[in-house]
Amino acid sequence: MTNESRTPGPAGCHAIVVGNEKGGSGKSTTAMHVAVALLRAGFRVGVLDLDSRQRTLWRYFQNRKAFCERNGVTLPMPEFDFVAASKEAVVADVIADEANRFREALGRMAETADFMILDCPGSDNPLSRLGHSFADTLITPMNDSFIDLDLLAELNPETLNVIRPSQYAAMVWEQRKQRYARDRHQVDWLVMRNRLSHVDAKNKRRIAGVLEKLAPRVGFRVAPGLAERVIYRELFLNGLTLLDLDDPNAGVDMSLSHVAARQEVRGLINALRLPGVQNAA
Repeated sequence: MTNESRTPGPAGCHAIVVGNEKGGSGKSTTAMHVAVALLRAGFRVGVLDLDSRQRTLWRYFQNRKAFCERNGVTLPMPEFDFVAASKEAVVADVIADEANRFREALGRMAETADFMILDCPGSDNPLSRLGHSFADTLITPMNDSFIDLDLLAELNPETLNVIRPSQYAAMVWEQRKQRYARDRHQVDWLVMRNRLSHVDAKNKRRIAGVLEKLAPRVGFRVAPGLAERVIYRELFLNGLTLLDLDDPNAGVDMSLSHVAARQEVRGLINALRLPGVQNAA
């Protein structure tokens, strides 16, 4: 992966939003790997966790920082923060306060970052919608199931034809309109099939067919995702990613399974088509 010339500051900072209203789809794992991939390519990265309750991505980088301090090693790190929950009593004041906290953090971190990674909560709330409206690239990880697919489209159960876009797709459409009204910018939306099974199951093929029909109608691209692997959960405690495993500072022995999983991550980075990022493989 290589980088080209970059423009510093907010005007040149590319915002990557990782969002889905359903929890457990692998948003934070995806965000972590994208962030580390960009860091290892030499880019300056800011990370902002919009889930004030769980803060999974923020905790991931806290674990990474602690791992480095505990072992006396250095690994590439972004600037990372989270948007704290408002303590205001009135709902309207809560929304305004958290929006102000978000804009302040985003503006501050974008001053020095080439890429900003925004990790949204697995629910629909005003802060998540605001984060979506700032996306240059939107990544929506989804488990390879019709339960997850239901957030994107309502289907005819017999023919699997798309009846209409569903709740999350409608929300994304509204935030894309907000973004276009603000600065005439088009959002590149990718739906990422995550936790894919290793077998060519009938369900897997059916979901692929539905996404192929839905993509041009709703306006997204389908990106290769990450298979179901225990290694992703094991790496969390030390704040590591698959892209760290050949770093001697990580202290982890590579296996053939790790190599295959790392290639999945690189395939995802290539599919994102980020400005200045070429040939991750």
